[in-house]
Amino acid sequence: MGLVIAGIDEAGYGPMLGPLVVARAVFAVEGWEPGQGAPDLWQVLSRGVCKKPRDARGRVAIADSKKLKRANDTAHPLEHLQAGVLAILAARGDRAGTDAELLGLLGAQAEPHAWYGGEAIALDGAGAGAGVGIAGNLLAGVLADAGVRLLDLSATVIGEATFNRIVKNAGSKSAATGLGVAGHMQWVWDEFAVGASRGLASGGPRVVCDRQGGRTEYGPAIYEWMPLLAQAEREDRGGVTMLEQTPERARYELCVQGPGGDAESEEAGMMHALFQPEGEEAFLPIALASMAAKLTRELLMRRFNRYWCARAEQAGRTLKPTAGYVQDARRWLRDAKGILSAAEREDLIRLA
Repeated sequence: MGLVIAGIDEAGYGPMLGPLVVARAVFAVEGWEPGQGAPDLWQVLSRGVCKKPRDARGRVAIADSKKLKRANDTAHPLEHLQAGVLAILAARGDRAGTDAELLGLLGAQAEPHAWYGGEAIALDGAGAGAGVGIAGNLLAGVLADAGVRLLDLSATVIGEATFNRIVKNAGSKSAATGLGVAGHMQWVWDEFAVGASRGLASGGPRVVCDRQGGRTEYGPAIYEWMPLLAQAEREDRGGVTMLEQTPERARYELCVQGPGGDAESEEAGMMHALFQPEGEEAFLPIALASMAAKLTRELLMRRFNRYWCARAEQAGRTLKPTAGYVQDARRWLRDAKGILSAAEREDLIRLA
């Protein structure tokens, strides 16, 4: 029946300003059987995708977002990120001409702060316009020939207020990332691990995720992220089983049986989860999730800077944009003194 494989990654864990974004990219791969290793989608789709931002064959770059994001002082810093995300969305028939349209396609909803509002911004520059259609058509053909489908590409925005509330309650900002990972894992479970939906994934879907901070063991976290598994363990009808635990990876089986241990019940489900350092180098779905997360954050920071630069101009001041990372954020906050109200300053500074 094939495999459903979902990659999860985040962008914006370290900054002082702007949102944290956690994204998922979900693919269906035909012709896969239980027991086989995870398919290398870069190899499977090699006629249409590559890891390099520039390719003589015109293939679409899907890679770690840190390697595709260009410096902010270049003409089009989001060129490669934008090109890849727009092309793969176009391959499934979705087109976006503005940041608002793209954020809508990704399901990315920012917190209702004034600095994320305003008019939609055109997705101009390289990677936008007519070239998207050409790249999308190329990818659509390659995906179809390989028996691969993009099932979902989504981004969850964890805004400043939510981020700070989680940090205050949990005492750690890693819990904020956990919130995003939990939502994506639960979505994959609901869509592909239980009931009739299991037909899309022999043996259950696979979730692959970049390692979260310095964490090496994920069993307790998975129970927190997916309470249904904790309930199943208490009722002796499933839970989380560690399959592999090494410095290189942590792999788990997630299982819930129906009443009386019925594995065929609509309530029953199975899923596998793997956490690996630098997962975006090993799994194309993680790399694509990394790109979607980074692009979402960058588009929201573009709106952030548009709003505050306009506020500064109204006050007869000039304010240099910021990417939100700690050192430059402190510079920005110094420069913005007198422009921000005390309440606004408190609302936009992230804790930890």
